[in-house]
Amino acid sequence: MAHHRGDDLDDDFVPDEIVALSEDEGFGSFVGDQDDIGKLLSADEGEEDVERSSTERTKALLEEKKRKRREKEKERRAKERDPNPVASRSPTVISEYLSTMQGRTFSKMSALELRDRHIPESSILDTTAWTASRNLDTLVDFITQAVPSLHTRLLQRTKSCGAPTLIFLTGAALRVADVTRVLKNKTLQGEKGAGIAKLFAKHFKLEEHINYLKKTKDALSVSALTHIIFDVSYHDPKSRCLLDIPETRDDVFKMVLGAPLVLERLKAGKTHIVLF
Repeated sequence: MAHHRGDDLDDDFVPDEIVALSEDEGFGSFVGDQDDIGKLLSADEGEEDVERSSTERTKALLEEKKRKRREKEKERRAKERDPNPVASRSPTVISEYLSTMQGRTFSKMSALELRDRHIPESSILDTTAWTASRNLDTLVDFITQAVPSLHTRLLQRTKSCGAPTLIFLTGAALRVADVTRVLKNKTLQGEKGAGIAKLFAKHFKLEEHINYLKKTKDALSVSALTHIIFDVSYHDPKSRCLLDIPETRDDVFKMVLGAPLVLERLKAGKTHIVLF
């Protein structure tokens, strides 16, 4: 048997490149370095994680938008059922509400100064028994059923000029016109009831108001004033009621409730506040 040694190879022998590579650098070099493969796999997984995270963020944003839409729709439906739920709450809650609104008007006053202007809870009529909606379609029934003492007064003609029994405050000129038509209802005033006066509109000159007050029995001395109604059920295009609008809120607390004679009557129980 012939035995071949390393130097027995043919003189023209050429080593196979693949075999030589495997022998010199190892099999790992032939199929690719293990670390490089790991990096490639990690890169692929990283791209998948980025795509997954992006998808999850998009999904979360869509869910948040849907949630906000549902909340807005819920609020809208609640307003349709009861445009201003505070109006149907107890005198205690309404008193706190009025104190908060008053604080916004007199934001620079101290707590002690605000206390002097505080609207007493006893001056707020309890209308919680009224469970129907509060809008112009129900205003007549609201007064006759929830505020019968006011209905009785409206049936009587005032004895002196400029001394109304009711001041109805609302936040828009068109709303004033609508309210005036409702208050002229014969159910409220009968055949002998007092008239209705629209006052302090911007399109009337001050001199015209003064002359009107001198001649009419409808406004404006507080000697016979028994009720002040705040029309908080009406909302402007920005969904603000009478006491939400800074200008009308300030007028209410400075010119009406801030008037010394009015505040005196409220504290004495001679004049009452009603939220409609």
